[in-house]
Formats: sequence, C-alpha cells, structure tokens
Amino acid sequence: MYLSIVDVKPLENYQLLLKFENNEEKIFDVTPYLEIGKFQELKDEKLFKTVRVSFDSIEWDNQLDLDPKLLYQKSKAIVAL
Repeated sequence: MYLSIVDVKPLENYQLLLKFENNEEKIFDVTPYLEIGKFQELKDEKLFKTVRVSFDSIEWDNQLDLDPKLLYQKSKAIVAL
C-alpha cells in the first residue's frame, strides 16, 4: 500500500513540498534525477514549476510523472525547529 499525494508545491533548488493523504508533509529532492532521460527537461525552472497533483501522484506539463510510493520513500520529513 502507498499514500496518495494531495498537494504539491515547487520549491527552490528543485525541491518539492509534498502533502500526503495522511496529512504528512515531506520534501522530495528532484536533483538526483535531473541527468536521467526526460527528467533533464525539468532543469528548465519554468517547466519544473508546472508540477501538479495528478490522480494519486504528481505530473509536469511534459507528461513526466513519478510513482507516489517512490516519492514517499525517497522524501524527507520536515523537521520543526
């Protein structure tokens, strides 16, 4: 089982603020993927900022998407100061 994404916001330095269906918020770093295939297109910050929720995950205007399970597993919890 995995958690669906209910909100996404693009941040600086190719980071995404993700909110999951359990109300947990985490940060996902897209940087490690920017040298892989179609992900290279996301180096264009204008395109990167087109990210939106699509069904249970996220998608950009170039139809690139990521698996919600991967997003949850590879993202980092937000630490309150």
